[in-house]
Amino acid sequence: RQKDGGVKAFYNVCQHRGNPLVSEPKGTVLRRFVCKYHSWAFLPDGTLNFAPDKEDFPEGNPCNKVTLEEVRCETFAGFIWVNMDPDCISLQKFLGPIWDDWEARNVDTWQRTMANSMWLPCNWKVVLDNFNESYHVPTVHQGATPDTDRKAIRGNIDTYFKETRFDLSDEGHNRMVMKGGFGVGQTDVDGNIIDPLASELRYWDIDPSDFKGRPEATREALQQAKRRLGPGRGFAHYDTIPDEQFTDAFHYTLFPNFAVSLWSDGFHFLRARPHRSDPEQCLFDNWWYASPASVQNVNARRGANTGAGAELTMLEYGADVSIGPGIEDDVRVFVTQQRGFRSRGFKGVYLSNQEKRIRRYHELIDDYIEGQEPKR
Repeated sequence: RQKDGGVKAFYNVCQHRGNPLVSEPKGTVLRRFVCKYHSWAFLPDGTLNFAPDKEDFPEGNPCNKVTLEEVRCETFAGFIWVNMDPDCISLQKFLGPIWDDWEARNVDTWQRTMANSMWLPCNWKVVLDNFNESYHVPTVHQGATPDTDRKAIRGNIDTYFKETRFDLSDEGHNRMVMKGGFGVGQTDVDGNIIDPLASELRYWDIDPSDFKGRPEATREALQQAKRRLGPGRGFAHYDTIPDEQFTDAFHYTLFPNFAVSLWSDGFHFLRARPHRSDPEQCLFDNWWYASPASVQNVNARRGANTGAGAELTMLEYGADVSIGPGIEDDVRVFVTQQRGFRSRGFKGVYLSNQEKRIRRYHELIDDYIEGQEPKR
């Protein structure tokens, strides 16, 4: 972090003889980065500030002449985005329509309430393939079988492909929009809306009993109530978003390894990073960010702290711990699919139209591997 509030990124290597400057995964630099080999010290702006015996260098005093090698970075939506290519395009141009979708949301003010990470025994692209489609949702998350009526298995989120909007951007990113906020699947045997939706309805001054026998009507009621009451209850950002974002799932996959579900008050961060040497391992992040207003309101309703500002928790796969509700279902499939890839009986994928984002994703990867300009 620079004095003016900006951010710079550098390669983690001393310009003296190549020793790494930093070994800790996170921390704060009060004054200087100091190399533990010969005590060369660099200021936060990358300038060499101190070198022992500076008069002994035949090329002259290295201080204020030698600098750390900078990496291109920009800040957006509360995150620092790094690109190793010094000649890369701007982040705004790279994100394309996603920049416009997120810019008005003030996500940079939101607070992290969960940060679970885990090394998984699968390739990182398996994770992104999964988040590039909703075809798996009825089976993996809703218990559908071959006897299930796929048109009838509506839950809080409607995942039926004919009701889902799929968008592919020229920049290689994708968006999937599924209608949500329905009481379908959240009723008792008598048709009454149950928690957690019932509690949410009551918070927005909506009587859950009004929707007995018509759970599909809760979506519009929630949208209208949030629009009417939200700003007065501290949700000032509601003035900047359309009605459908009060209830619907806006799911993005950003090339090459980042997926996000964006809600009116939640930012679900899903990322898979390759292992440096084992293609059958990846580091998977399942993090959640919430708007300040939602954190305050949940705290007030529960009479407890929800854990805003959550620190990273590293979990161990197979240790009988959950990486997070819902996502643990996906993780099980990630691992079994990786095993299936090893079978000599697997001849390759057979994709539906609703899985076309997977095809596009791998076409882009192939273009980059072959050194070609990606086909837009």
